[in-house]
This record gives sequence, structure tokens and C-alpha cells, in this order.
Amino acid sequence: MTEQKTETSKDTVIDGIDYGPLAGLMGRWRGSDGMDISPEPDDTEMNPYYETITFTPADDVDNAETQELAVVHYHQIVARKRNDKVFHNESGYWLWDKAQDLVMVSFAIPRGLALVAGGQSQATAKGMELHVEAAQDHPDWPISQSPFLRERAKTLSFERRMVISDNQILYQQTTKLDIYGRQFDHTDENTLHREAD
Repeated sequence: MTEQKTETSKDTVIDGIDYGPLAGLMGRWRGSDGMDISPEPDDTEMNPYYETITFTPADDVDNAETQELAVVHYHQIVARKRNDKVFHNESGYWLWDKAQDLVMVSFAIPRGLALVAGGQSQATAKGMELHVEAAQDHPDWPISQSPFLRERAKTLSFERRMVISDNQILYQQTTKLDIYGRQFDHTDENTLHREAD
């Protein structure tokens, strides 16, 4: 795929702020066909899930009076289909630096883990694609985790890819873990549909 710079369009401006490749995220989304593949001590567990993600404009910010960011807040709630138990609750921000054509996501989950991942956006035939990565020792896109997680369930790297079209978001993510004495690619993917206002 060829990388294309994100250009300003009237469709990306909300309340006077150009959200660029993040503009299509706004709203409440629901997906019921998710699949989580996670590690067990001696096996692999497959968890079908459903979820909601709400994206809201969070205005713009500037860093050190030189970097301007368009910011989108999001909150994701994920529950297992088999028992309706919430097993993932994530809150964070998508950010876009127009000058650098850089997309970022920063989030925290209530397991003692937070990260900042960075990457690129590009327009494709399927929609706007966002791709971000982070790694334990990456100088720019680090992962911070509690001592317990570092010792027993260490996150080595994280990658998320989202494709946004008018009324659909398709995402795939891989979290590489060092857990139960082995390395494991913990994956999640789902297709979300925009809920009517």
C-alpha cells in the first residue's frame, strides 16, 4: 500500500478544529463479532466478545507552544459473550499532529498498564487506516507497566490497526506478552458499526 498524506477537507473539520484522519471516529460504535485469543498456562483461550466504543471530540491542545494536536477521547467496554462479564475497560485518546502527519494513541487499562503508541494514517480503497505501534524499550513509543506485570505478564509490544469507513470500523491488534514462561501473541479483532444518533 502506498502512503498518502492526509489532507484537510471540510469533512474533517468539527467545531473549527481539523481532526484529519480521526474525524471519522466520532460517535458511538457497537460490535458483536469480536474474537480475543489469549494465553492460558498450558493452552490458548478463544473468547468471543461484544463491545461498545464511544469517541468524542476533545478539542485541540498545544505542547510547548509549537506542537498542535487534534484530540479525540474514547472509552471502550468489552464483555465476553458466554457470561456477559466485562473483561476489558480501556480509556484514552487518539491524537493527530497535522504538521508531522503523525497519529498517536495513549491509553490506560485497569491492570497497571499504560502506553503511548505512534504511527501513520493513510487513505485506502477500504477507508482511512490508522496504524500505531509501541514496544517495551522503544525510545519514542514506550509501554509502562506495574512491577507485577513486568514479572508475570510482561507486555513486550503492541500494535493496533484500524480501518474507518462511513459506518464501520474494522480493527485488529496484537499484544506480544511474556507470560507463563513463553512469548504469546495475544490478538483481538472486531468489526464495529456506528449507532444512530
